[in-house]
Formats: sequence, structure tokens, C-alpha cells
Amino acid sequence: MPVLNERAYLRRAVETVLAQDVGGPTELILALAPSTDGTTELARELAADERIVLVDNPDADIPIGLNRAIRAGRYPTIVRVDAHSELEPGYTTRALETLDRVRAANVGGVMKADGRTPFQRAVARAYNSPIGLGGGAYHGGTSEGEAESAYLGVMRRDVLDEVGLFDESIRRGEDWELNLRIRRAGYRVWFDPALAVTYWPRESWTRLVRQFSATGRWRGELVRRFGRGNSLRFFAPPALVIDLALSVIVGLLQLTGVLNGWWSLAASAVYLPLVVYAVLILAMAVGRGGGTGWRDKLWTLVVLPTMHFSWGTGFLTGVVRGAHDTVDTSRLGDRNTPLP
Repeated sequence: MPVLNERAYLRRAVETVLAQDVGGPTELILALAPSTDGTTELARELAADERIVLVDNPDADIPIGLNRAIRAGRYPTIVRVDAHSELEPGYTTRALETLDRVRAANVGGVMKADGRTPFQRAVARAYNSPIGLGGGAYHGGTSEGEAESAYLGVMRRDVLDEVGLFDESIRRGEDWELNLRIRRAGYRVWFDPALAVTYWPRESWTRLVRQFSATGRWRGELVRRFGRGNSLRFFAPPALVIDLALSVIVGLLQLTGVLNGWWSLAASAVYLPLVVYAVLILAMAVGRGGGTGWRDKLWTLVVLPTMHFSWGTGFLTGVVRGAHDTVDTSRLGDRNTPLP
């Protein structure tokens, strides 16, 4: 479990991991990045349980922390967990059974996003909706089978050693890239909808923007590196950003009279995707997917475009310029976030 500034979530995340009953020896390795909110002190307190092992991750990068934790591990199965999540009861037992049953190298399940505030609930609904994150299997899939990637993942240690662990040059999307290497090595990555992990999204608009901008830029970098190894769904947000830019240009040309007559009518087709998009967002906000409270519905109207345009803009930047040293700073700052 890589950990950075997670005091509000760490205790519960650890409790759900330690509560897993797998009928054999286990350990929980926390890779501690330099936190500023008391997370490190809480981790040391929790480490009074002898099953918890602490390793330092001064670089604060997730793949580096994961690799340090994996190398410190003693057992043949690696269960990746997140400090912002909670494992469902029986998660590990079911995953181990699935690993053996389908002879997979990595098994993952459903990311079941949830929220404590109107804003966080709106983000969670976006995560859980095909409109929000593009319909990847772990965002609500119901059919078991081979998958492109796995959320978190329960992995065979020998396969990880063979393919080379996480690529430490990739700061976002490292799980997708690892699963790509696993599949190219001839092993199965498997999705099992019976597995569920509760995930708590970012708690503020600024954090959400920073998270999705960084993630989008790294996806652009992965497109530079692996081309069409990337799913087509990753190209929808940047296409939306490009269409918005074209719509602004066409609108200005129409207002200034540069475009008129038949040419203006033909160019107006550029508005159609945005109209369809706006209708989808509005339908989700006012419908069952938008929550019950009016604040939930209003935040849904804000959250979905924020996610899509932040991600899409980041993607285009990543494709053109690369990700370089881009990091997700959404776990930094916001020191006044209330504790549960």
C-alpha cells in the first residue's frame, strides 16, 4: 500500500486489509512517502500490529513505492491495495480462488466509488458511470473474463519478477502498463465482478482537476510510447477538447462574418457533439445517477466536465510534449480537510 497524506482514510483502509481471512500467513507493507498531515505518525501507531511492515518511499512516486513494498514482501502473492480504498469482506479469498481457477497472473474487480459529501458523491457517481470514465470493466462491468487491465490487482509474485515489476519511469497509468507487459508475456489478466473495492475519490474541485490533468498527461505519454496498445475509449476526452476548441473558432468566424451562408451552415456541425454531450451530462445530473439532493445534482453538472476536460487537455499536452516529470499533486495541500 503506497501512502501519502492519507490520515483521513488510512486507519479504515488498514483495518479492512487486516480483516481479510485467507487461511494463511499475511503481511501488509506500507510504503510511506513524506506526508505532512500526520499520516506517518498514524502508520507507526498502526504498525504495533506485527503484520504491518513499514518501508520508506522518499521519492513519493507510486510505482517506486510499490516496487519497494513488493521487494520487501515474503509471500508468493501480491495484493495491491490503496490507502484511499476499503476491501470488501472475502475479497482476497475470492481473488486467490479466481487466480487458480482461471490460471491468471493478475485478477481485479470492481472499483465501487463512494462519497461522504455532495461533491465527493458526485465524483463517485461519475466514476461508477460509463459516461464518467468511459466504461472500463472495473467501473461497473458485470461479465467475468479476460481484461485489458485490473483495478489494484491480486498478482502472482513470480510473474511480476519475470516481467520486471512496475516501470518506475511511469508516474500515472503504471498499472495499465504493467498489465500490458503481463499480457504480452503470454499471461492472463482477469476481471471478476464478484470482487469489489470501495474507493473514496478526491474531496475538492482543485484536487480533482490536478488528479485528472496529471492522469491525462501520463495517458498521452503512454500513447507516445505504445500507440494503439491504448484502448479507443482513452481518445474520447481529447476529442471533446478538440471539438470545443473548433467550436470556439467557428463561432468567432461566424460572429465576425468570415463564415456565412452555406459554409457557415456546414461548419455548424461542429456544435453537434457538444450539444449531445451537454444533454448526456444534464440527463445524468437530473436522473437517478445524479443523486437525491440538489447539491449532488449541481455538483454532477460540474464534476463530469471537470474530469473530461482536465483529462483531455492533459492528454493532448502529454501526446505533444510528453509527461516528463509531471506528478499528481492532488494528495498535497488542502491541510484543512476534516478527519472522519
